[in-house]
Amino acid sequence: MTLDREQVLRSAAALLSHKSTATMDEVARAAGIGRATLHRHFAGRDALVKALEDLGIQEFEAALDAARLDEGASDEALRRLIAAVEPSAGLLSFLVNENQLFEGDEVNEGWNRADARVSAFFRRGQERGEFRIDLTPAWLTEALYGLVGTGAWAVQVGRVAAQDFQYMVVELLLGGARRSVEQ
Repeated sequence: MTLDREQVLRSAAALLSHKSTATMDEVARAAGIGRATLHRHFAGRDALVKALEDLGIQEFEAALDAARLDEGASDEALRRLIAAVEPSAGLLSFLVNENQLFEGDEVNEGWNRADARVSAFFRRGQERGEFRIDLTPAWLTEALYGLVGTGAWAVQVGRVAAQDFQYMVVELLLGGARRSVEQ
């Protein structure tokens, strides 16, 4: 029987998205394989997290491509991005909170590519007069990541209905928490 590496990674991502402190034994059980088999493919938790990082970056970059951020109005592009990123939001939430990935000099270049693309999107929206200019593109990028991560967590623990994820993330990012006069 051959090991489906992607299926193991997806099982690990699903578990670690809910329980970030899960042991390698728990990851192996979730993937339906033995601990020894898991260790043959991932020498330890660090190697598993690095493989998950590669998967997460790949999925985020695919979401950025699918969102076509350069096309149309910025708010519609943002809606497309949130829709495209939703399936991997839990994994991304886990990864951005995994400190080992962002310490030292060996940060995966994929994060920098993604940050540059998202920041450029916000900058274009500001230049077009579609996004507020009192917040930097870097801050808007971090706010987006934070909302995606907390939105994914809220759905996972049942505090928010899954069908509301996209609406809540987009509307809070675009409108802030301030109530408008029309409401």
